[in-house]
Amino acid sequence: MTVVYALILGFGAGILSGMFGVGGGILFVPTLSLVIGLSHLSAEATSLAAIIPVVALGAWQQHGYGNVRIRAALTIGITSALGVAGGVALATWLSGRTLERLFACLLLASAARRAWTARH
Repeated sequence: MTVVYALILGFGAGILSGMFGVGGGILFVPTLSLVIGLSHLSAEATSLAAIIPVVALGAWQQHGYGNVRIRAALTIGITSALGVAGGVALATWLSGRTLERLFACLLLASAARRAWTARH
């Protein structure tokens, strides 16, 4: 049954990401934790791995449309990779409860910003 949930999650998150531009982590992490039963840390790690094919396909398609700026992409990609390494070290150091609370704060901040932007 877990595989069925994972398939539904992947397909649903793909549709929502394509429609609204939301990051996979905002959708994947809570679902992997609450529905599939992974720990928050495992859900984050799984979300990072799951996004690789999504990013590759999206970048390839957008490149075909002429929308990819290689220099900017490499700059952001390299510095993000360094940030991810630091974030992984921090995530494994923090308690699971603290990590969950910080993630909840991120979701609330993201929702508030989206609501504020839609209002104005």
